[in-house]
Amino acid sequence: MDIADQDQVFHLAFDILGQGIENRSFPAASLAINHSGRLVAAKALGRFTYEDSSLAVGADTLFDLASLTKVVATTSMAMVLYQRGMLDLESPLVEVLPEFAGDDPRRGAVSFHMLLAHSSGLPAYEKLFLRASNRQALLEEALTVPLRTDPGTHAEYSDIGFILLGLALEKMAEEPIDQFCQREIFGPLGMAHTAFNLPAAWRRLVPPAADDRSFRKRLIQGEVQDENASVMGGIAGHAGLFSSAMDIAVFAQAMLSGGGPTVRPEVVDRFLKRESSPADTSRALGWDTPSHPSQSGRYFSQASFGHLGYTGTSLWIDRQRQLAVTLLTNRTWPDCSNQAIKAIRPRFHDAVVEALGLEQP
Repeated sequence: MDIADQDQVFHLAFDILGQGIENRSFPAASLAINHSGRLVAAKALGRFTYEDSSLAVGADTLFDLASLTKVVATTSMAMVLYQRGMLDLESPLVEVLPEFAGDDPRRGAVSFHMLLAHSSGLPAYEKLFLRASNRQALLEEALTVPLRTDPGTHAEYSDIGFILLGLALEKMAEEPIDQFCQREIFGPLGMAHTAFNLPAAWRRLVPPAADDRSFRKRLIQGEVQDENASVMGGIAGHAGLFSSAMDIAVFAQAMLSGGGPTVRPEVVDRFLKRESSPADTSRALGWDTPSHPSQSGRYFSQASFGHLGYTGTSLWIDRQRQLAVTLLTNRTWPDCSNQAIKAIRPRFHDAVVEALGLEQP
């Protein structure tokens, strides 16, 4: 199909998002759909906020990706370092970050593999920003967060693990994650509107993520919504990246094509293999895979992988169907209480698959 036909082909999918905006599930949505090597849809709906006077979004509008940072930046950086022989997935974190050892002998067993697979034993989240006022202090806090379970025995999605993973990768590369990713990933792929810490001129062109009444006590627009990443200066392994649906579609196509110019297909295959343990996991390395029920809907195959972001972002990629769906919203506006996107997102993905006639793989 031609992208000119998108309103006819995907009208039900677009209507689902439009209804979400009308029901104030999120003010804005920008999406891109790749199928069989082509961009078949690029659509933006809504405005920066619910006010009629606010700016309309476009296909090139930038959004706070939140935890999509974990796959687009941090996991991709890990892939590059793995390909170069600089990252041994089974080596312990303490070899790179000896401060992590503490006085718990179990911490020495935490490997890079476990951090990427979210099975390190570290907890999901800690409000480190309440105890640290700058990047160095927050990293020192992260290095001492106690393990919640024995390493390798339980899958628990962990921001703390990816904060530490990002720090370790920076030490390996001897370069900050933002600079490394710009040179090795975003630049080669032509992702010209993807960055940490946006230039000042770009910030007003980003839909606001939140009206923060509790911590920063100001409107959050063009700066990272996540408080821990904010204290880290907006550059972190777990959050901080901004991008457009069009740029993420470019990244998704590279992943569908086996890694594009950044990594070899066998590296992609290694990172996308679903983990066989712990028993409760749905994770690959960095990425998630469909579980039931899934935010990817009913149709994405077991060859699929994806990730969500707290601000209302998502990317799901199905290698079997050669399909990638990018959806960016600012569902955290004006605050984080609205969870309606959890019901909307699966319906949207189902409508996309049905519009393309791909219900059967």
